[in-house]
Amino acid sequence: MATERPEGQSPRERAATVSGASAPPRGPRGRLDQPRTPRRRFLPEYDPEAFARFSERIARFLGTGRFIVWMTLIIIVWVLWNVFAPKELRWDEYPFIFLTLMLSLQASYAAPLILLAQNRQDDRDRVTQEQERKQNERSIADTEYLTREIASLRMGLGEVATRDWIRSELQDLVRDLAEQQVLLPADRTRGRDEPDHPEH
Repeated sequence: MATERPEGQSPRERAATVSGASAPPRGPRGRLDQPRTPRRRFLPEYDPEAFARFSERIARFLGTGRFIVWMTLIIIVWVLWNVFAPKELRWDEYPFIFLTLMLSLQASYAAPLILLAQNRQDDRDRVTQEQERKQNERSIADTEYLTREIASLRMGLGEVATRDWIRSELQDLVRDLAEQQVLLPADRTRGRDEPDHPEH
C-alpha cells in the first residue's frame, strides 16, 4: 500500500513522517545575515566622548588657582557662619561633620575625574607621538634620499670639465701655438739661406 506524500514538505519531514517520528521543535534562532535585536539594558547609557570632555573641563578647573580661592572662601564662610550665626540658622555646628563629608565627597569625585582626564591626555599624547614618529621617519628617509642624490651629483661633477680646468687647457694650447709660431719663422729663414742644390 503506497503512502501518500503531502506536497510542500521537505525530504527530512517526509522521512520523519514515514518513520513515524515527529521532528523536535526548534526555538527562535537568529539569522547570521541580519543584525541582532538590541537587548534591554538596566544601566543608563551615556556618550563616553562627552563625559570625557566634561571630565577634562572639571580637571582643568580643579587644577587652577581660581578653584583653590573659591574653595577657601566657601570653607571660611561656612565655618564663620556656623560659629557666629544664630543657633537656629546654623546647619553644621562645631565639629563641622557636614563640611567634612562634603570635602570627602568632592575629593572622591575629583580623583576619578582627574584620572579620566589624564588617561584621555595620555591617549592624545600617544597619538601625537605616533604621528611625530612617522614624521621623523619620513624626514629621515627624505634626508637619506637627498644625501644619496648629493653624493651622486658630486661623483658626476668630478667627471665634468670645470671652468678653471678649461681655462688652463686653453692657456696651454695658446702657449703651444705661440711657441710654434716663434719656431716656424726661424725655420723658414734658415731654409732661405741654404742653397736649393747642395754642392757635391
